[in-house]
Amino acid sequence: MEQQKLPNVTIALVLGIISFLCCFCSSGIGGVIMSGIALLLTTQDGKKYNANPELYSNFSQLKTAKTVAIIGLAIGVLTLLYTVYQIQQMGGIEGYMEQVNEMLEQYGIEQ
Repeated sequence: MEQQKLPNVTIALVLGIISFLCCFCSSGIGGVIMSGIALLLTTQDGKKYNANPELYSNFSQLKTAKTVAIIGLAIGVLTLLYTVYQIQQMGGIEGYMEQVNEMLEQYGIEQ
């Protein structure tokens, strides 16, 4: 019987890599979401592989995708916690919004 590839490995790997970018572009929230989806997909494929390991050929890619997703999740959580800490240091959400409004006024952007 010819071996086939696990269906979600490539998608999970791409989502794991994108989660690195989303960690810093969205204050950690995007990274947590993307890596969470990647972990879900790798878990599903891991169950398929464990049921019939002789049918699938790309288990090493699955392990790589899972590792990348876990690292992306860790960085996303750390970035999110740091963002929450920074907002708290500014005086909560009110202080944060006040600073944003001041910056917008400096650049001449009307709200």
